[in-house]
Amino acid sequence: MLIYIVEDDDNIRELEAFAMKNSGYDTECFASSKEFYKAIIKAVPDLILLDIMLPGDDGLAILKKLRDDPAAEKIPVIIISAKTTELDRVKGLDLGADDYLCKPFGVMELVSRVKARLRGKNQSNEYRYAEILLNEDTRKVFISGRQTELTYKEFELLKTLIKSPGKALTRDYLIDTIWGQESTGRSLDVHIRTLRGKLGEYGKYIKTVRNVGYKLDKDE
Repeated sequence: MLIYIVEDDDNIRELEAFAMKNSGYDTECFASSKEFYKAIIKAVPDLILLDIMLPGDDGLAILKKLRDDPAAEKIPVIIISAKTTELDRVKGLDLGADDYLCKPFGVMELVSRVKARLRGKNQSNEYRYAEILLNEDTRKVFISGRQTELTYKEFELLKTLIKSPGKALTRDYLIDTIWGQESTGRSLDVHIRTLRGKLGEYGKYIKTVRNVGYKLDKDE
């Protein structure tokens, strides 16, 4: 799982990154809102550790933008801040933070809170890959925050791919999973082509794996 750390204090940022990596999480660290905004366009994290007092947009401004973006509104956010009054904590939680941890904090407590939020996230039926957001419950798909209409089969195809990012899925597996005995490989190829078109610039992430099938992968 990928965790973004947005913290301008070098020592605290390194401590948080060390704690997350020791707990088995991948991390990317940012010292300002500008760096963070560039990164989240490319890849949506599973959780964000967010400081409030930052250069550029502060943490509360970042949080508000996240909660106003359909592609990012469900990302768990834990605020970690030296602003420790009850009013500060309430303001952060009211803006949509999932948790609020005051500095100085204990590393074990930080890890425990992160694990708790990720457990809750794993119970969700929402899947994200780059700027693609798929909600299995509502059967809605958003591309860069804008809803995209898919047919039933296109939705099922994208859902199957997005649940196994980076993994090459065989043609037989995709046909059996989505069509059963109803179809042949021709239908799969047609739906791959139309799905790529509806995903716009992100359609290139659906890669053809020669002599195997297809996979969802943003790496070249």
